[in-house]
Amino acid sequence: MAGAPAVWTAPMLATATKTPADLPGDPAQWQVEPKLDGLRCVVVRNGDEVSLWSRNQLSWTGRFPAIAGAVAGLAADSFVLDGELVSYDDAGRTSFGLLQSGRSGPPVLVVFDVMSLLGRDVTGLVIEERRRLLSMMVGTAPTGTGPASPPGPSADRRPVRLIEVLEGTPTELLARACASGWEGIVAKRRGSPYTSGRSPAWRKLKCSASQELVIGGWTLPTGARHGLGALMVGYYDGPRLVYAGKVGTGFSERTLRELSAALEARATDDCPFTPAPKVRDARWARPELVAAVTFTEWTGDGRLRHPSFQGLRSDKDPRQVVRELPAPPAGG
Repeated sequence: MAGAPAVWTAPMLATATKTPADLPGDPAQWQVEPKLDGLRCVVVRNGDEVSLWSRNQLSWTGRFPAIAGAVAGLAADSFVLDGELVSYDDAGRTSFGLLQSGRSGPPVLVVFDVMSLLGRDVTGLVIEERRRLLSMMVGTAPTGTGPASPPGPSADRRPVRLIEVLEGTPTELLARACASGWEGIVAKRRGSPYTSGRSPAWRKLKCSASQELVIGGWTLPTGARHGLGALMVGYYDGPRLVYAGKVGTGFSERTLRELSAALEARATDDCPFTPAPKVRDARWARPELVAAVTFTEWTGDGRLRHPSFQGLRSDKDPRQVVRELPAPPAGG
């Protein structure tokens, strides 16, 4: 190990973009990767010490000890990597729900960038050079694992893998991703450096609408359901928590019990939403939990249409949850 010690670095975040036609410039300027459905992970190694961190610097190390052990087996002994902790379903797609439940095989760390290597800050290098360094550390990327490939599980069993770069135009690849049941694609501008925070050089294009939302309350169950009826969710607009609607599907019996207990522990008489929604049988909760939610679209009055609960996001700070709006089309 040489040079300065490796330290946690805030990750680079992709800007939501509605369609491939909204990507600035020539489509050939964009490197396309599958959009992974897991937990963002910043990996820090200094000699024998390996730590895994969320995007908000919460520790994942104790939760994923096998991944930390696999990272310790990589050739370089000092680095900071950017990647995603994922689980794969039977068709070879990543699934946040499976990762949360632990019902799939061993989790995998898919790495897609490097910020520091052997005491040297490499964020200023172009993306192609950073990927070359990654391939030397992790090995070449598996082929036939992305949305452009036939469905089926990957033969790659490595616990740490380099993400695949997909061949084709962003338009073709997004269509294939959606047809194959993937979450979408991420387009990254060729020749770009790594910069912490939200960046227009990385663009995420989703097959269906999804985002994190803050849980501010719940409704009582009806019929045969136990625990709760629906979650009441919202997002921050400045200091205000804005109500976005109710989420009443996507729960297992176990999830209903766990969410009910977590919300009862956070129950309050004060409505956290501004303005307060008029909802029958509403119970309020301190806005401390973040839910991953999929939905078809936003309605004209700012409500979610056909939302479904995917899981809790312990790696997200509720105060940073805002409504995700696609970047406007841009030329250049």
